[in-house]
Amino acid sequence: KQWYQRRVRGDTPLRYLGYANEVGEAFRNVVHRNIVRASYLVSGSYVLADAASKARQDYVSEGGRPVRMFTDVLIWQGLASVAVPGFTINRICWAVGRAAHGLPAKQRSLLVTGCGLAAIPFIIKPIDRGVDMLMDRAMRPYVLKYIDA
Repeated sequence: KQWYQRRVRGDTPLRYLGYANEVGEAFRNVVHRNIVRASYLVSGSYVLADAASKARQDYVSEGGRPVRMFTDVLIWQGLASVAVPGFTINRICWAVGRAAHGLPAKQRSLLVTGCGLAAIPFIIKPIDRGVDMLMDRAMRPYVLKYIDA
């Protein structure tokens, strides 16, 4: 496939950019807040690129509905790749930091960051399933059906 024919999310290594904000959240206690903000910018850019890529694919296919596809992918990716995992890692790191309040600051920071990073692989599938369920039961039948009808 040509580079413009591949979907960003599944077909290229760019899909890993969607995890940037989770890594940023894991490092929140040891880096400047602008680094964490930049990680969200990277993830958000990935979400937009994936939505545009999928909409383009839908546009070139016969009978496609690119506006609906763009909106669907944008909402799904926004929730599953940015909002929910970022919040989840943030709260995991917060809880570990609270639980480790008796440790020296350097050890506590390493523990918090390590636990945040270690949690990433375990939260992905449950979050994806939850967002799939939300999209299938609420967004697609009640909201997205009116877009590009």
